[in-house]
Amino acid sequence: MPPASPASPSLVLVFVMDPVEAEPMAGSTTIVMMREAQERGHTVLYVDPADLEIDRGRVRALAVPITLDLSSPAPVTRGEARIVDFDEEVDVAFQRKDPPVDRDFIVATQILDVCQRTLVLNRPDSVIAYNEKLLATHFADLMPATRVTRRIGELKAFMAEHGGQMIIKPLDGKGGEGIFHLTEDDRNLNSILEQSTSFGTRQIMAQEYVPEIREGDKRILLLEGEPIGAVLRVPTAEESRANFHVGGTARKAPLTEADHAIIARVGPFLKEQGLFFVGIDVIGDKLTEVNVTSPTGVQEINALDQTKLEAVFLDRVEALAAGR
Repeated sequence: MPPASPASPSLVLVFVMDPVEAEPMAGSTTIVMMREAQERGHTVLYVDPADLEIDRGRVRALAVPITLDLSSPAPVTRGEARIVDFDEEVDVAFQRKDPPVDRDFIVATQILDVCQRTLVLNRPDSVIAYNEKLLATHFADLMPATRVTRRIGELKAFMAEHGGQMIIKPLDGKGGEGIFHLTEDDRNLNSILEQSTSFGTRQIMAQEYVPEIREGDKRILLLEGEPIGAVLRVPTAEESRANFHVGGTARKAPLTEADHAIIARVGPFLKEQGLFFVGIDVIGDKLTEVNVTSPTGVQEINALDQTKLEAVFLDRVEALAAGR
């Protein structure tokens, strides 16, 4: 495919992320964002979050030029690394580091928040303020019954209230890691709750089990609060988790009336908070999560719907950069 003509003057775009080579080339949303930017003639730079620094109030980092050729056995070519001054040289920075949102993630995001001229997406203070699991609880009436606690007795009481089964999940996980479907007759119940709560010292989230998970977990991608695509992640027969990382199958996912009602409530809030690109998760007609760090699903939606969501994404990025 010949390079696309840039719709705006060439930009310098920094992707703060996990190592580029470690990304799944056939599934990574970040990779197709980078490739689309490259095809439009923009400069694409990779920054390891640990290489962000501040010098006399200015954000700097060791940045590596990246060239992608996804048809090659070695799809990532690194250029010569150099120190860049963000406000002097960078138009847009994307914080695309995967969770966990640990100390290092928070520090990197807080450093990005020091930028004055560079547009940082998603807005750093909002990424830090809104935990991906807890953000959904701002819209509790849209969710399955949910309890957040570290107390094992409370968790077992919650399970009893909701038919003897529940879903538990860590507050800082990703890709289905640490998620369990528990039932009261499971002989491992106490052990799992002990490990998940670190023996009653760490809060976790418990949610009412939604049987519609067998039909799939819908990921809806929102750009400035508006839907641009959706994919249904269907679990295997052996799994309660539908994440692609654990074998979930991608299927077409037209938006329902219930989906639109959820988006109408959540979307304006996300836009107001500067959460530019977000993935919300819906099971049945219930909101379960709001993913604000590095939402995925673009490549799967592209394949199912014969679309190119990264182009929609870059169109809006260019328009925002032009308006600054």
